[in-house]
Amino acid sequence: MSVLDRFKLNGKRAFITGGSRGLGREMALAIADAGADVLLVGRDTASLEATAGDIRQCGRQAWTITADVGDPEVCGQACDQALREHGSFHILVNNVGGRRENIPTESMPLDRWRALIDLNLTSVMVCTQRLGQAMIEQRIAGRVINIASINALVAGRGIAGRHYETAKAAVLQFTRAVAADWAPHRITANAILPGGFMTEPNQRWSKLHPEVIERFRANIPMGDFGQPEDLGPLAVYLASDASRYMTGAALVIDGGYTLW
Repeated sequence: MSVLDRFKLNGKRAFITGGSRGLGREMALAIADAGADVLLVGRDTASLEATAGDIRQCGRQAWTITADVGDPEVCGQACDQALREHGSFHILVNNVGGRRENIPTESMPLDRWRALIDLNLTSVMVCTQRLGQAMIEQRIAGRVINIASINALVAGRGIAGRHYETAKAAVLQFTRAVAADWAPHRITANAILPGGFMTEPNQRWSKLHPEVIERFRANIPMGDFGQPEDLGPLAVYLASDASRYMTGAALVIDGGYTLW
């Protein structure tokens, strides 16, 4: 067997939240290119269908569910629908999330805090619980990939909204705990911690708060932001048999930002 064969995902099914745009889209396309069929979950039907169409052009099956997984009840319903209509999944990518607010802690309304924690953290727990239970019951050596952030390790400079750091740190520790719990089932759980990538949200931040973005860029040893497609190969590795013996890991991809 060639070493490259260990990266193939033929015959696998992947469930990806926030999979129609930015980092999620590029991971979805990469996972499909490696051979998996993909179900995309997101809020915008048009972008979901556009990405699904691109996946089908790779010769893979693609399905979509329009749902706001930031709502725990809706998130659970989307998971149940996916399992009911397509059976169990081999790969789960919990990608959805975002800072969205630049509100200082002392001014943060409690209801907004809870909503953003649900978006960034509770969605990860609900999807992992529902799809992971099916993996366990059907004895699937599954792969759980949680998209955290370098803000799980360091605070963002010059920006508020500390719900984000809090939730992403919790995602990382949740990943580690689940990895320990599910290792006997041969299910791995790993976290990707992206740094600065010029996704649509960061493009908006660059217009609203250009000083924050430029300060960020200036502190990246490699000199610039990453591109969304840079995450694709890492997602394929974690989804594949190539990472069979890796679990509970936190893989930082940030151009060296957290080195300083």
